[in-house]
Amino acid sequence: MTDSPKPRARAADKRRRLTTAAARVLHEQGVERTTLADIARVADVPVGNVYYYFKTKDELVQAALSEHSANLEELTRELDRLPNPRDRLKALIVAWVDQRDIAARYGCPTGTLAVELDKRADGTLDAEVGTVIRRLLDWAGDQFRALGLPDPEDLAVTLVSAYQGMSLLANALRDPDIMIREGARLARWLDSLRAP
Repeated sequence: MTDSPKPRARAADKRRRLTTAAARVLHEQGVERTTLADIARVADVPVGNVYYYFKTKDELVQAALSEHSANLEELTRELDRLPNPRDRLKALIVAWVDQRDIAARYGCPTGTLAVELDKRADGTLDAEVGTVIRRLLDWAGDQFRALGLPDPEDLAVTLVSAYQGMSLLANALRDPDIMIREGARLARWLDSLRAP
């Protein structure tokens, strides 16, 4: 007799719900203020079950980072369907601006996590969040390179820095309109860039 696929499917669903909840709750509350019970409540999973899937809060933070990485991968895969790299970059800006209310309330999910994890003494998870940000920089650099622009890595840093800045300001001032104005400015900047 073999194991039924239903229990495995339910277990995978529970783990998925916990991972998604961890990403959301850690973004909204921060690592230090979040408890395993908070994540269990949002995931609609008994708190005792959390320990079955994640032994420590750090494991949940790693799961949240995996969720952020998967979301970025999904977004860039969708953007890569656009035929023109400039259009891809502009669509990225639109995606950022579309998240303006969340950014104004909680900041950038990956950026705020990076800042919080950097202040911890162990220094392991902050390197993992840096990997997620590096993926975005690499993707943006590839788009600038495809446009034939000089210094594509530096242009990628400018773009991502602008996003982090507008996200931070929108959050600090609780003003989502900052994202709209700065997103429009970034789109104009992209339009102004020409290959030599």
